Amino acid sequence: MSGAPGLRLPSYFRYYASPVKLVEVPGGGVRAWRVSIDTGGWEPANNLIDEILFAVGGEVFPLSAADFVQEVERYRARYLTGDSPIFALYETVKAITDAERQERRYLSPHERALVNGIRRKTFVMFEEQLRQQGDPGADPTVGQADS
Repeated sequence: MSGAPGLRLPSYFRYYASPVKLVEVPGGGVRAWRVSIDTGGWEPANNLIDEILFAVGGEVFPLSAADFVQEVERYRARYLTGDSPIFALYETVKAITDAERQERRYLSPHERALVNGIRRKTFVMFEEQLRQQGDPGADPTVGQADS
């Protein structure tokens, strides 16, 4: 598949509950990567390309790069456990968002900026680890872009 007309790559989506990204393949074409619920790494998901690109309604939502980073880190923090510095930062975010829910309020602008900043940091840290482990879908630069 060489891509749909007007498709800008990379493109980011939430497919049902999973973050998915579409990226350009060297030489042309499109590849899809989906976050693994088991490892937080990237699994090939080329079987989803047509469904994502041609979805009408349903459970496919386009995301900006900044929103994609937040979505990926919410997903990883929800499904993964560990004891590295990344998971300590996930716990910090959880404490802030738990207080928001318990107090039945919205995050303050300061809290929202803090949570978003921590998630950008954990995204880059996680992606750098994945890249070092040879994950071909890892791309820490997505989290380093201005939000």
